[in-house]
Amino acid sequence: MAAHYLHHLSSAPVREAQARYHGRAAAVPPAGLDRLGEDETAFIRERDSFYLATISPTGWPYIQHRGGEAGFLRVLNPSRLAFADYRGNRQLLSTGHVAAEARVSLFLMDYPQRIRLKVLGRATVLDAREHPGQVAAIAGSDWGPRTERLFLIDVVSFDWNCPQYITPRFTALEVEATVTGLRTRITELEAALVAR
Repeated sequence: MAAHYLHHLSSAPVREAQARYHGRAAAVPPAGLDRLGEDETAFIRERDSFYLATISPTGWPYIQHRGGEAGFLRVLNPSRLAFADYRGNRQLLSTGHVAAEARVSLFLMDYPQRIRLKVLGRATVLDAREHPGQVAAIAGSDWGPRTERLFLIDVVSFDWNCPQYITPRFTALEVEATVTGLRTRITELEAALVAR
């Protein structure tokens, strides 16, 4: 666990709940910022999706799935992440929420390995038309023309979660990689039987 994650999320009601259900409240770590290390950077670069939570001006939480090629969520440096936001359903809920409240939370999953990383940050949204150089660096040439916005996220803190209760799930590519080997072996065994 990063040193300061719980400081940002602990509150009197949280400590009261801890005391009620576990007999005592956990100590609250000091305030501060956490920087992403090598493990976090490698994990983020391998993800092809994550969940982004924002807060509406009326106080409602909103969670949206973001997906792309592995590494579309860029680690610009140990304290900044970025991703290109493409044309979509035109609701722009996350974009509007960030304009009013910069605090966001990212939830990154590795279902096969049963690992999750939570990131707290403050987001800024940039109009892609006004930042073509950053679009090229973040979205790349293939996705640049589809990019409407860039999300820049200044990392406040992060936390690795335990694997308990994470059901392993696999992408079609991960399943295909395993099945391909099985198909090859079946073909070999069938050929061996025919040759007898």
